[in-house]
Amino acid sequence: MTVVPSTEHLHMVNDEGRHYTVCLLEKKYSCGRFQFDELQCPHAWAVLKIKFLIPKDYCSDYYKPKSVVMTYEVPVYPLPDRSEWNIAAHISEEVVLQPKWKRPPGRPKKKRDKPFSELYQKKNQHSCSICRQGAHNKRTYRNAPHRN
Repeated sequence: MTVVPSTEHLHMVNDEGRHYTVCLLEKKYSCGRFQFDELQCPHAWAVLKIKFLIPKDYCSDYYKPKSVVMTYEVPVYPLPDRSEWNIAAHISEEVVLQPKWKRPPGRPKKKRDKPFSELYQKKNQHSCSICRQGAHNKRTYRNAPHRN
């Protein structure tokens, strides 16, 4: 990756022919990874490495030790025995029914998220191997030389 600084906080990163913008001031990276999981992307790491900056200053506070300690600061107590539970009458009288549908047998079908480029391209983009144009193929090509 090559890093080209535009300003003190704005950098252009070239990654195998693709260009990404890294703004250290706003912690925004054009690949969108920081906005998703609030961790630096490889492009931001390249900029931080060149500028000799500390990477932990450019990630979310959720990943820092202080936040992890605060998560477990409040004690969590186990529930008492079921016989000691205080349940309101209107809740204990409520009947929970089975689901109305049953899961079908077999392995569930995969539902993958298609990338942006795949959503907007035409399906079945085949072309003729002779003239390299669409709407026909080698077998149905009209100007093909006849064999004797």
